[in-house]
Amino acid sequence: MSLTDRAIEQIRELIRTGALPPGSKLPPEPDLAAQLGLSRNLAREAVKALAVARVLEIRRGDGTYVTSLQPSLLFEGLGGAVELLQGDSAALQDLMEVRRLLEPVATALAAIRISDEQLAEVQQHLDAMREARDDVERLNAHDAAFHRAVVSATGNDTLLTLLEAISGRTLRARIWRGHVDAEAAGRTLAEHEAIFTALSTRDAALSQAAALLHVSSTERGLREYLRTTESLPR
Repeated sequence: MSLTDRAIEQIRELIRTGALPPGSKLPPEPDLAAQLGLSRNLAREAVKALAVARVLEIRRGDGTYVTSLQPSLLFEGLGGAVELLQGDSAALQDLMEVRRLLEPVATALAAIRISDEQLAEVQQHLDAMREARDDVERLNAHDAAFHRAVVSATGNDTLLTLLEAISGRTLRARIWRGHVDAEAAGRTLAEHEAIFTALSTRDAALSQAAALLHVSSTERGLREYLRTTESLPR
């Protein structure tokens, strides 16, 4: 472990133990360095690294603060990292496997926890998908909103952030499927209707099965997309 990594870990420990709770202001740089037994340069580098990771926020002219530490903030960079895998077909398929492991279970959890208001929101997105079935881009936008509403109903922000980052990677593949497969919109709607029906009965097992069927179908579409693009001349 480098000296900078150790300095980062020391500040993280202050946050973990509650000595620096979310929203609190860090001591001035000289005081922080002295408190941790670090040089000012090391303290400065550690603070910069934690600011990049969204653990700390540097406010010019005011000081450095611990952020809210909400999952949506801390995992903000995950979507960007996943975007870098755009051209790596093996990595994209790995991400789809992760989605297949997480999303059906999340949907089952949503079936148990979803409120009437949240269920109505899911239905609104399903209705919007029906209206947009001839517009592939709009259909996929409402598709994403449908899944966000479902996972939001779990009340688990970490799960929502992870799945949003992973699912975003398949958006282009779904758009491609819609353009080349005239039956894709109908299948997509049928799969989402099955998920909604299961959720509306608060049946966790049925909701999980419906979501698994949908994710598996999307995964097959992604594999087909990757095979086609890899066969095109460069």
